[in-house]
Amino acid sequence: MKQAGFFDVEERLARLSGLGDQLEAFSRTVDFEVFRPDLEQALAYSDGSKGGRPPFDPVLMFKILVIQTLNNLSDERTEYLINDRLSFMRFLGLGLSDRVPDAKTVWLFRERLTQAGAIEGLFNRFDTTLRSAGYLPMSGQILDATLVAAPKQRNTNAEKADLRAGRIPEDWQDKPSKLSHKDRHARWTLKFTKAKRQDDGTIPSTDLAIPFFGYKSHVSIDRKYRFIRKWKTTDAAASDGARLREGLLDKTNTASSVWADTAYRSKANEDFMEKQGFVSKVHRKKPHLKPMPLHIQRSNAGKSVIRSRVEHVFADQKSQMGLFVRTVGITRATMRIGLANIVYNMRRFLFLERLNASA
Repeated sequence: MKQAGFFDVEERLARLSGLGDQLEAFSRTVDFEVFRPDLEQALAYSDGSKGGRPPFDPVLMFKILVIQTLNNLSDERTEYLINDRLSFMRFLGLGLSDRVPDAKTVWLFRERLTQAGAIEGLFNRFDTTLRSAGYLPMSGQILDATLVAAPKQRNTNAEKADLRAGRIPEDWQDKPSKLSHKDRHARWTLKFTKAKRQDDGTIPSTDLAIPFFGYKSHVSIDRKYRFIRKWKTTDAAASDGARLREGLLDKTNTASSVWADTAYRSKANEDFMEKQGFVSKVHRKKPHLKPMPLHIQRSNAGKSVIRSRVEHVFADQKSQMGLFVRTVGITRATMRIGLANIVYNMRRFLFLERLNASA
């Protein structure tokens, strides 16, 4: 076996480029330097006058979070793969002899951003980049929500009752280590899914209700480009419809129409949208104990053609990025989901830029 040389690495990287390295495309298309001011403000590192090892570059560390989110990696797995993969090292601007952040450093960086509440500012920073590139929110907006799983908690009925009431169970108060591993914000809910056809060809008359534990990601995308423009994280049991009035509507969209499913249909929401100057395209509900009128069926079917576009956002996040909350607490869950929303917008930006280049 011959000794590896510098040009061997260059040839391997060139081959990776020829095979379509997604991270290289990210580097060409996304200017990660735009995040630096927000990162430095949130991290508030010292000036180094007291000595000690200088921290890693914040943009490099943020790019590590992007790698994590794209590939659904733990901190330990991230450290290993950065050391192992040439494509990761090239994306981060690291050479074979450069120091690589370990898992603890990655965790501390993300935790510092989380506690500083930086994710909303980082999301807005990239949204500004999208608008500057000509991708303004246009043609109305579509709202929806999806459940995001978290590790299940094994709590007693008494502990569950305390958590629902907003109290810390008495047994946990004297055990800091146990308390730190207990998620007091995630909730159980029922996930309804259509009943599947049986072997004999019949379809059960009732849908399936599957218990689900975790959080809920609420988003609003623009109809034209399908970028996430507004978002919010709640526990899994939170109502979808009530979130419409909590900052999910984007007033900067060039059109006023709002599409959403029947979960968002309520008098409070309709009145709110009318006062705010929005035009409701929300699905209408079936009358209680009565068949759905034909004209409403047709109206809902027409709305579904547009509303269904938001499902591609969640499909991308769950199938491509494996969206899952590994952490404890809604603050960290918000960070995780916020990163997934930023990375989704980056992937969408990359896709649209490729289309424009080939047109």
